[in-house]
Amino acid sequence: MNMLYDSDSFVVVHMQPVADLHTAEDGSQQPQLARHGFEIVDKRSGKEVYLDGSWAEMFQQQILAWQLNAPTEQEVEDTLDGYVGLAQNPVVIH
Repeated sequence: MNMLYDSDSFVVVHMQPVADLHTAEDGSQQPQLARHGFEIVDKRSGKEVYLDGSWAEMFQQQILAWQLNAPTEQEVEDTLDGYVGLAQNPVVIH
């Protein structure tokens, strides 16, 4: 887990995969598909969204573009605000 962004409105965390093995039906140990994702927390609404798969890949491309172009905080916030509609899960501390 790696925190990428933290502001008054948002937190973005990169969830990195941990290599793991699972037992196949034949009893052999098989590597499990390791996938990464991003958790975006909207502090204003108290909701979060987890991006994985193709959503995570698209978001990764956005991060790479930000690294090249050094956006303003407002540009980052505007982009993250576009993901707020996907945020359906309330933030729960467990």
